[in-house]
Amino acid sequence: MTDDSGDEEPASQSDKSELHGPLKTLSSKLEDLSTCNDLIAKHGAALQRSLSELENLRLPAESGEKIKAVNERATLFRITSNAMINACRDFLDLAESHSRKWQRLLQHEREQRIRLEETIEQLAKQHNSLERACRGAPGLAAPTTSISSTAKGSVQPAKGEASDEDEETEYFDAMEDAPAFITVTADPKHHRYNPPAPLGALGEWGGQVCLASGSGPRAASPPTGSLCGQKRRRTRIPDKPNYSLNLWSIMKNCIGKELSKIPMPVNFNEPLSMLQRLTEDLEYHELLDKAVKCESSTEQMCFVAAFSVSSYSTTVHRTAKPFNPLLGETYELDRLEELGFRSLCEQVSHHPPAAAHHVYSRRGWTLWQEITIASKFRGKYLSIMPLGAIHLEFHSSGNHYVWRKVTSTVHNIIVGKLWIDQSGEIEIVNHKSKDKCQLKFTPYSYFSRDVPRKVTGVVSDADGKAHYVMSGTWDEKMECSKILHSSHGSSSTEGKQKTVYQTLSPKVLWRKYPLPENAENMYFFSELALTLNEPEERVAPTDSRLRPDQRLMESGRWDEANVEKQRLEEKQRAVRRRREAEAVEALEEGKDYEGYIPLWFERKVDAVTGELICVYKGGYWEAKEKQDWSVCPDIF
Repeated sequence: MTDDSGDEEPASQSDKSELHGPLKTLSSKLEDLSTCNDLIAKHGAALQRSLSELENLRLPAESGEKIKAVNERATLFRITSNAMINACRDFLDLAESHSRKWQRLLQHEREQRIRLEETIEQLAKQHNSLERACRGAPGLAAPTTSISSTAKGSVQPAKGEASDEDEETEYFDAMEDAPAFITVTADPKHHRYNPPAPLGALGEWGGQVCLASGSGPRAASPPTGSLCGQKRRRTRIPDKPNYSLNLWSIMKNCIGKELSKIPMPVNFNEPLSMLQRLTEDLEYHELLDKAVKCESSTEQMCFVAAFSVSSYSTTVHRTAKPFNPLLGETYELDRLEELGFRSLCEQVSHHPPAAAHHVYSRRGWTLWQEITIASKFRGKYLSIMPLGAIHLEFHSSGNHYVWRKVTSTVHNIIVGKLWIDQSGEIEIVNHKSKDKCQLKFTPYSYFSRDVPRKVTGVVSDADGKAHYVMSGTWDEKMECSKILHSSHGSSSTEGKQKTVYQTLSPKVLWRKYPLPENAENMYFFSELALTLNEPEERVAPTDSRLRPDQRLMESGRWDEANVEKQRLEEKQRAVRRRREAEAVEALEEGKDYEGYIPLWFERKVDAVTGELICVYKGGYWEAKEKQDWSVCPDIF
């Protein structure tokens, strides 16, 4: 959001000119009326003198009476003209006096608005300072994580997470950025492109593309709803209750309490955990199934890029926060028979919160990641920065892709309607072929003529030669265009030379599924999201589906959910205090203390990025088959 306090003086000068302009015009017209009045008075006096001279002449009695009547009418006309001029003068005086009053009122309202903005900004800064002070207090300090190596082009905090940036830094709405390249669609009549056969999943560029398009049945509805052949999944949940939220009642209960002990009500949540939200990234898993069939690594990169963008499509209306998982909480999504994949998430750290995720697909790919969420409260908005790399490997080709997520920003935290934006850059690297795709998420700007939520990018090979142009929006669709020819265009205002790409017509790689009917009353969940918290048998006792406060919230029993949420959080604090006591005791005895050990994941140094990351060590699905959950802690 732009900080428009600097525009106050020019605005007030403009308002003054708008007020004085009409007054000046009225004064000019009043002068014209006064001139006309003088002329009327002059000619009226001459007319009366002439009539008086006629009266003095010896005329018949009848003529004298008529002349006398005309003289009286001339006198009345002069009096009426004077009265009109006086009324116009009174009107002008009244307009001038009221204009000064309007100016004072306008200036008062402007000053009040400025004071209110300054107060809100000061409160936001105080809140941020208090939060940082509480984090730094003894017993509350949370260890920070650092990433040993950062991929070029990924979004990372500068100079460490603990800096929290300069409190006086102001953040302005981004001006319209000039694109780094220009795309020109070639005329198919003059350019014939004969790709080598077979081209793979994209099909021939001159023909029909073998993927989700606007008219295809796959674009009409997702394959995860009730149409699944193996099991009928639910298509709705209870409507969200219309509970009013009294912010003051929450704030007054926080006075004098430690920050970590402040209970946040479920009113701010949606009935899904962060582990389930992470699993939602798989909604468009069929993009990876198509990527398996690609013979060209650059073509495969297009599908991987579209998949990386598709994970943001569910966030456009989802302003409520997911439940923070408890340490050791897990979530499985077994769709091996229906969709060909099975997914497992585990909360492997609580301070800072970190979740590990592993997905295996029998259709030829494996995905894994460990995500730590860092957030910064900026006063007017909240920045959410997912830290950690996402890995994707295709079994047959061995192509290993790595990328990181962009920054999510929640606007209007203090006042107004919440809305979410995504901004930053994603660099996807194929560490086998060295192909790259640089995607740019353009932040929303009042001044931009571009479509909102725009995403653009270029797919290039190891030699830097561009092969495809990616374009679209993160909430609707992504397209790719085959590059026929590239050339350097004119320099931009910043002195950078733009590249002009001549391409074939774009082909749709991904299009967002429409939301289910009545989605606005079901937290704007997609069809996949509606099934994520559906009760299932044989899952681990630590599974998010079994979390009681989340289940109560989904059922509409929010008061009971708040009580249960507070009980679970206090139980988790007690476990944490016990671990801290054990750590102190081990230190006094000179022994090593390992701390919390994840159930199904283990920490290893990643061979590609060099980072310490939690990877799946196996055993979960075997334990599920035997229904042996003896290693699972009692967290609920």
